[in-house]
Amino acid sequence: QVQLVESGGGSVQAGGSLRLSCAASGYTYRRYYMAWFRQVPGKEREWVATIYTSTGSTFYADSVKGRFTISQDNAQNTLYLQMNSLKPEDTALYYCAAPEAGRRTVVAGRVVDFDYWGQGTQVTVSS
Repeated sequence: QVQLVESGGGSVQAGGSLRLSCAASGYTYRRYYMAWFRQVPGKEREWVATIYTSTGSTFYADSVKGRFTISQDNAQNTLYLQMNSLKPEDTALYYCAAPEAGRRTVVAGRVVDFDYWGQGTQVTVSS
């Protein structure tokens, strides 16, 4: 049973930084990509960033490019999201997402390409 557990959310002022973590467990075969999404009540889930685990290639939504960095620690089975220069519009519930083992995709940010989701961690940015 694959499980994803996020941590690191909190409340910060605009311009501040936070680092989110996602601990993945239960994989018996390789996962080729992982991602972060975020969601505000009443809106659709929004893709934030994807990392392809074998190459380390990363992709970002335009809204966070240059401010957020997605990374991984394969030895610890942990995904990270370093968020700098935070803005009030970054306020959301942030989710870690991962696919079934062995599944591949060439599109970085479609919700349908992910099979497992964490419970979310709240990020609140005040002005």
